[in-house]
Amino acid sequence: MDAISPSRRISDPAKGGWRLGLARLLGLTQPQPRAGAGRRNWPDRVFDDAPVGIAVAEPGGRIVETNRTLAALLGQSVESVLGRSVETLFAPSSRNAVQRLCESRFGAELPAPIEAKLASEGRERVVLLHGRALPSHVAGEAGPTALYFVDLTDQKNLEAQFAQSQKMQAVGQLAGGIAHDFNNLLTAMIGFCDLLLLRHKPGDPSFGDIMQIKQNANRAANLVRQLLAFSRQQTLQPRLLDITDVLAELTHLLRRLIGENIELDMVHGRDLGLIKVDQGQLEQVLINLAVNARDAMPDGGKLTISTESRDTVEPIRQGLDEMPPGRWISVSVKDTGIGIPKENLARIFEPFFSTKEIGSGTGLGLSTVYGIVRQTGGFVFVDSAPGEGAVFSIYLPRHEGSAAPADSEAVSERAVADLTGAGGVLLVEDEDAVRSFSARALRNKGYVVWEANSGEAALELFNGEAAGVDLLVSDVIMPSMDGPSLARRLREARPDLKVIFISGYTEDRFSRHLELGDGIHFLAKPFSLKQLATKVKEVMQGDEASAPKE
Repeated sequence: MDAISPSRRISDPAKGGWRLGLARLLGLTQPQPRAGAGRRNWPDRVFDDAPVGIAVAEPGGRIVETNRTLAALLGQSVESVLGRSVETLFAPSSRNAVQRLCESRFGAELPAPIEAKLASEGRERVVLLHGRALPSHVAGEAGPTALYFVDLTDQKNLEAQFAQSQKMQAVGQLAGGIAHDFNNLLTAMIGFCDLLLLRHKPGDPSFGDIMQIKQNANRAANLVRQLLAFSRQQTLQPRLLDITDVLAELTHLLRRLIGENIELDMVHGRDLGLIKVDQGQLEQVLINLAVNARDAMPDGGKLTISTESRDTVEPIRQGLDEMPPGRWISVSVKDTGIGIPKENLARIFEPFFSTKEIGSGTGLGLSTVYGIVRQTGGFVFVDSAPGEGAVFSIYLPRHEGSAAPADSEAVSERAVADLTGAGGVLLVEDEDAVRSFSARALRNKGYVVWEANSGEAALELFNGEAAGVDLLVSDVIMPSMDGPSLARRLREARPDLKVIFISGYTEDRFSRHLELGDGIHFLAKPFSLKQLATKVKEVMQGDEASAPKE
């Protein structure tokens, strides 16, 4: 198609000009230029400086007039747009609808606006396209069509962001809803397995079967934790850490996970500073990314984990997330694998979305990464293309202060190696199986235990035979009287009473409503016999050390 020379543009005054027609369509008049006002008149300015893109197309579809706004939407110049067919301005999926819009006749009913994707360079743009047939200068012939392009890109992004947030909220509500009941069941399964293992030692014919039950119950508990991580509802225990130390401790495990056919390269930045994170959750993030990279390199390759300190002065945006300017420590996980197709990039952090074969995964690995990083106050971005590998970049806020001793947990574990104890425990739990297991476990460790299945029953015991109780272990959510209300009533009589709340819900869902002062502790369900006994002994002894991991 031949380009239109400036002398042939319809705005040429010698031709009468469709700009004048458009000005009249917009209710404008054609004023005479004032002295010193320049050569451009007001219709020219309205046309060129309009906040929407405007184009005029001949009946054949050739563009004979356009303004700067439309050229900017397309990422091109006005001259490069003139003379082109209207269809070439749009993505293939929108061209048929645009063609029908351009076939409308002057005087006919106005066609409804359509949403269309532009074939723009760079950022994909969506416009609301209005069409208006203009009168022809020749009787009986079709006239030109005026097209108005209203940019909807930002609006569509906001709609997508809202839809994603609604989806995350729905998943969070689902996870939170099932977590309490499901974790009660898992606590009973894991706990009674522990009680059985006290009688069936290694070498016993039943030992292997019991361990299989316990291991699968722990796997089920991990699925619940992953859902809570994605919905940012899991309980975190953040502390100041040096990311270099964390990676150094994790290197051996990562090498075992990725296999011998994949090379692992650790590149540590200098003068990084500290991050405030839950170390176990951060390790979970790195392990998930390493395993994901391994699966993307079935024939081997190279996995590079690098760190650096970054101070950003401009927001960084990818997809629906925008990272504000600030001081960050970045952890980059790069592989040389098969890469991620463009159509999957926007969905890889969605729960249950997976490109692996059925049975090869739950689709929660990357969604867990996203949830943990975002709950920690950080951001995670991905850059990939088919055949070019993938780079996951994690940005965590940089903090000032001193790192916690790396061996504090090991010291705590040695300190509570002996889990026997003495004292009175008032155990309040409305779930019979959880209460039965917990009571037996604590009695086995030497404690005197009073059991109650409700807050009211616990009050009666406290005012009677359990008057000398040293510790209250109570579920949080119970019918009629919940755990915090019970603790307040008991502490009115015994202000020094120590309390451990146990719950399948996360601690931060109710901690801000407690206001019970010191001596309040939390143990998340599901827990094992060892975790329960360790927590009780720590609280009884006034030791704030964390319970050892199994």
